Amino acid sequence: MVWVFQVNLKSQKDYNMEYRIHSISLHYAGNKALGEKLALSSEPLVINEEMNMMLAEFFMNPFKVDEFFYFHHDEESHKNQVYEMVNEIFSGPECMHDQSLNLAKYLYEKSINPDINGGEFYTVYFKDIEMNGEPTDAVGLFKTENKENFLKISHKENHFNIDTEQGISLRKPDKGCLIFNIEKEEGYIVSVYDFTGKGANSLHWIDEFLQLRQRQDEFFNTQNVLTMCKNFVTQELPQHFEVNRADQADLLNKSVKFFKENEQFSLDEFTGAVMKQEEIIDTFSQYRDTFQKENDIEIANNFNISQSAVKRQAKIFKSVIKLDKNFHIYIHGNREMVEQGLDERGRKYYKLYYENEN
Repeated sequence: MVWVFQVNLKSQKDYNMEYRIHSISLHYAGNKALGEKLALSSEPLVINEEMNMMLAEFFMNPFKVDEFFYFHHDEESHKNQVYEMVNEIFSGPECMHDQSLNLAKYLYEKSINPDINGGEFYTVYFKDIEMNGEPTDAVGLFKTENKENFLKISHKENHFNIDTEQGISLRKPDKGCLIFNIEKEEGYIVSVYDFTGKGANSLHWIDEFLQLRQRQDEFFNTQNVLTMCKNFVTQELPQHFEVNRADQADLLNKSVKFFKENEQFSLDEFTGAVMKQEEIIDTFSQYRDTFQKENDIEIANNFNISQSAVKRQAKIFKSVIKLDKNFHIYIHGNREMVEQGLDERGRKYYKLYYENEN
């Protein structure tokens, strides 16, 4: 079997020395259910300085969001197999290639759904990654599944020839996770991404191979409270009170505004500023209990607000009133500038007030 590893290299000036690869091993894990092969390398990759910088940027660049996870197991986190293998690497980095073989074999054994894509599997050891202002080592696990066509042009004397080859673009891997050597007893702090979309292929990486659960930190609390508020305003509130779409839009806008303008969340301050009416606050409190039970989570009454979580969740807080198939009204604030009514012919209408036309 001839196994070719090809990447679309960018120029060296596009990269910096912020991340350094200490060691890297590369294998190929196909889809076991489809009879694809597992191809294992006998030794780690040897890369030069330029390739080190390029691959470090390739692996690390997609980590943008402050959302973290722990390795999880139904009994104890240390029984999670990926956790055990990564723990061995942190205990003795010289065994990384041996553990990369075990990780590749485990990934292959988990690839038993026909929808899972085979691909190159990388185990990478990083030294002195900054986390919370402190340097720490980290293990990265990455997978590339999708190939792109590249032009290959050759020149001989006064003749040119053009052909195509398949390779891996250096924009970003399809799947990745970074395990920091921090909070070992809780299951190590893990950052993860998967750009393959939804479905079995995506669930396979996070839920079946890595087996992660979200870390209950400020990102977790901010994300869940905002999700809970959106569900309450759009689904639960209309079941208990007579509320129109403009009122719902106003509550959604006030919820996001509270999170954007405050560094700390207090449940009492939030409900007082946004819900205001005692009966709505009581209904929200009851819904909060239901939301926690249904999602098997516990949300703190007070926590630091994560602005990165606010930015992400604000995208789903679209205060839009859809009127038949004719109009969409986007409401960004000031509920008093919108009136709703019924004319003498029985037609429903919204009246909008404004100061300037842009």
